[in-house]
Amino acid sequence: MRGLHIVPAVCVVAALLFPVQAAAQAEKTLGTIGAGVAGESTVPGKWVPPTGPAPRMPNGKPDFNGVWDHPYVPDMSASNARNPKLQKGAGPLPYTDAGLQNIKAYDPAKNGDYTGMCMPFGLTRSMNSPYPLQIMQNDKYVTVLFEQSTWFHVVPFKDKHSADPNPTWFGESIAKWDGDTLVIDTVGFNGWTRLDTKGNPLSDKLHVVQTFTRTDAGHIAYTVTVDDPVYYMKPWTNERTFTLMNSDLLEYSCEENNRALWEGRIKLWTPPGSEPVRGQAVPHE
Repeated sequence: MRGLHIVPAVCVVAALLFPVQAAAQAEKTLGTIGAGVAGESTVPGKWVPPTGPAPRMPNGKPDFNGVWDHPYVPDMSASNARNPKLQKGAGPLPYTDAGLQNIKAYDPAKNGDYTGMCMPFGLTRSMNSPYPLQIMQNDKYVTVLFEQSTWFHVVPFKDKHSADPNPTWFGESIAKWDGDTLVIDTVGFNGWTRLDTKGNPLSDKLHVVQTFTRTDAGHIAYTVTVDDPVYYMKPWTNERTFTLMNSDLLEYSCEENNRALWEGRIKLWTPPGSEPVRGQAVPHE
């Protein structure tokens, strides 16, 4: 068993027995134990990822099928201090005034955090999580299966987005090819999530572009570009390296009956603009 995955049970027990601020704090803890530190490999034993030519699909395109270890990125502005080649942050983020006010006001202990109620992390925060992901690919779709909370994101190969995408936690994604690089373009977010554990904000105007380039049989060069005119003055990019694993995804369970919630150590989170939870005042930003 991967050492990283002893942690979920530990964190669930901790959530039941000890005060915690929010699921975001548990998320930080997961990324600092053993092999899960900000992009260090979780590949067990003596497995050495292959380095030969990247495999290809019958249609000639690069084959991304597989389970991939990837960097844990709690703060998309920061780089992996031990190995920047694994994860290069964007540096100081170009916040607008609204973005700066939002990140300064982010306080999951006071105002709640949606992850503490097992709500979907959203696209970027799921890609930032400390657990592996699996890519499944054919001529019509590319699908990302997240070990984090057992979420999935199905992306069709198509030329353009819907005229009026239905706002969702993960957004509406379409896949295209730029030579041998897979490009996943996403819009249509509901604006309720955060980019990362730090709480960097996003709005429903968010546009995310991810690129996947299989540099050899065992690695993917990955980039994610964030474009959100509400909270950032210009687009910015984070770069990472994914490593092929020799194992399968494990089951993940997020428990909503967290004592830290119902004993009041974590405030219940309510979607922006919604009515307050019965018996609780609407949290203020």
